[in-house]
Amino acid sequence: MNDRIRVLVVSKGHDYNHDAFLAMLDAMPDIDATLVQQPAAQVVLQPGNVDPWDVIFFYDMSGIPGVGLLHDGANDTGIPPEPYRQAIEALLQSGKGLLLVNHATVSWPLWPVWREIHGSSFMLSQGQLDGRTVPGSGYRGGHGPLESATIRLVPQGRHPVLEGLESGLDITDELYLKTPEFEAHVLPLLRGDYDFVQANFTPPPLASAEERASWQHPPGSNLIVWANAARRCPVIVSDVGDSPLAYDSPDYRRLLNNAFRWLASHDARLWAESVSATRRR
Repeated sequence: MNDRIRVLVVSKGHDYNHDAFLAMLDAMPDIDATLVQQPAAQVVLQPGNVDPWDVIFFYDMSGIPGVGLLHDGANDTGIPPEPYRQAIEALLQSGKGLLLVNHATVSWPLWPVWREIHGSSFMLSQGQLDGRTVPGSGYRGGHGPLESATIRLVPQGRHPVLEGLESGLDITDELYLKTPEFEAHVLPLLRGDYDFVQANFTPPPLASAEERASWQHPPGSNLIVWANAARRCPVIVSDVGDSPLAYDSPDYRRLLNNAFRWLASHDARLWAESVSATRRR
C-alpha cells in the first residue's frame, strides 16, 4: 500500500530555480509531487481531474493586471476566467489541503475568493482591504534592490506543522511588509525576529511610479507562516520560500513536509470545518 502524500504543484508567473525547487520536493521520501504550470493547471484543477491529489501546492503568481499574460499565459485581469473560478469554488468544498508559498498570495488580486483562501493582507499596490485604504506591501529581497534578510523564525505554540522545529529556524529569504489586521483571522505558526518597518523594505515594484515615490507604510506584521480555513479546506501559508537559500535548508524542508502531512490528514479537515462553522455563526 502506498501511503505517500500526493501533491499537485501549480507554478508559473514568477521566476524561480526549477532544479533546486524540484530537488527539495524529491528529497521528501513520503511526498509524490506532480508539477503543472499555468494555464494548463486550470484544466487539471477541474472537478474530477483533481481527485487523485491529496494536497494542492500553489506556487504560481497568476492573473496580475497588466503583466499576467506575459508572465504566465493565464490572465491579466486580476480575476480568473469563469471555468477556473468554478474549479476553485469546487476545490474549496472538497476539503483538500492547500499550501500557498511566497508569491502565490499575490495571484488573482481582484478576486476576493483568493484572499479568502490565503488570508494575507499582502497588497500589490495601494487599495481597499476590509473597508480600509491600505498601502502596497513592502519587499525585502527576492527581485528587489534590497538583499534577502536572514531572520529567526520563532514558533507560536504547538502544532503538527511545527514538529521538530520547536526551537525555531533560521532562514535567508524574501520578506514582505504587510499590515497586521489579518492576524485576527488566522492561526499563527511562525513569527520572524526582525524589524518589519518601512526603513527595511522597498515599495511594491508593480505599483505606479507615483505611488512608489510617495510610498509610506506603518509598522507591519511579523507573522510569516500561518494556518487558515477556507470553507472545508485547511490551508497553510508561508511568506518565505522564494529561493534555493530556503529550498536547501533542512529546517525549511521539514516545515513543508510537515505541512503536507498535516494538510492531507483527517484532523486538518476537521479543524477547517470547525473554524469555518464558527465563522458562520
